[in-house]
Amino acid sequence: MTVASAPEAPAGLDASEASAPLPPLAARARSTGGSPVRDILAVTARPEVINFAGGLPAPELFDRDGVAAAFRHVLEEVPGQALQYSTTEGEPALREALAARTSVRGLATEADELLVTTGSQQALSLLGAALIDPGDTVLVEAPCYLAALQVFGLAGARVVAVPADADGPDPDALAELVVRERPKLFYTVPTFQNPTGRTLPAARRAAISSVAARHGLWIVEDDPYGELRYDGERVPWIAAHPDARDRTVLLGSFSKVMAPGVRLGWLRAPAQLRRACVVAKQAADLHTPTVNQLAAARYLAVSDLDAHVARVAGVYRERRDAMAAGLADALPEGASWELPEGGMFLWARLPSSYDTTALLPRVLEQDVAYVPGAPFYAAEPDRSTLRLCFVTQTPEEIGEGLRRLGRGLK
Repeated sequence: MTVASAPEAPAGLDASEASAPLPPLAARARSTGGSPVRDILAVTARPEVINFAGGLPAPELFDRDGVAAAFRHVLEEVPGQALQYSTTEGEPALREALAARTSVRGLATEADELLVTTGSQQALSLLGAALIDPGDTVLVEAPCYLAALQVFGLAGARVVAVPADADGPDPDALAELVVRERPKLFYTVPTFQNPTGRTLPAARRAAISSVAARHGLWIVEDDPYGELRYDGERVPWIAAHPDARDRTVLLGSFSKVMAPGVRLGWLRAPAQLRRACVVAKQAADLHTPTVNQLAAARYLAVSDLDAHVARVAGVYRERRDAMAAGLADALPEGASWELPEGGMFLWARLPSSYDTTALLPRVLEQDVAYVPGAPFYAAEPDRSTLRLCFVTQTPEEIGEGLRRLGRGLK
């Protein structure tokens, strides 16, 4: 009979030394949590769930034929280029097209001022690597886009929230914090903000630009939703303000207007900072996939993206209105909300006795989901708040989802 025995430790080591624990993860990785939105999406993957939690564009509105034709073209006509490595800065044809779109919208831009990224989320990560040393202070909105808080946490930043009102961050409070905290940057989503849906008026943008100019501050202006406007007039970018042009990084994305799966974004930044982001991107992924860039450039050359966005915006407007029409019956007495002029989200505040994080499991039992507001705060959260995405479902589904939400909240 053969008797099994434990494997011997390597020569020179006893058994206890051979099983010594590994070094720990980095402190910033241990202290930065995952995304509650992603966690909720995993829980609500069942088809019967009406999901107001994810910021998901409506898949039936993707221009599938146009995007497919663009990919077919580049794979048939320039396969060697499409499947090859590319420059870190991005394909020239795509950068030229992006520069032209940016210039038409009021910010004169050359192709060399742009860096193509793998979604605008990567642009945030590159800025974290290029600008933030562990312990640096970063100023954000209250509440703030959740994934930005993750980026700054992983960069080792100390994150401080700027007090805000219905028009966005308070410029006077921003100025006081800049003097007191000496931050590296201020991060903002000024148009149809995630999560609140609010838009900073032109006067507020000018005041923020003035603060940055007087006190020496980078502004990171994230604009993934700006083309999804349903009411009102377009407000110029902060980056176009004279006081801010040399200190603003403008981020853009195709995720909400073309398709998120293409994973294409870009940043526009002054030369020195842009070069630092290029180096950071070289270390991260060398370059954004060439085939995706060339397909996007082909799509912009032969398709009317603006007409497509207008069609999508018309559908989203109906869905926003359907959600707004049903909220009064779904939410408890004393709840409040603002109707956004565009974007994807509606932010609601329930009476102070409600805790939307604690209530979520009960609401999920009704096969409907939202995102509690607490994770969006860098400081003390308002636990009575919640975010609802209105673009993914039809008006009929929205109506049914709100009825389920009302049952779960009662």
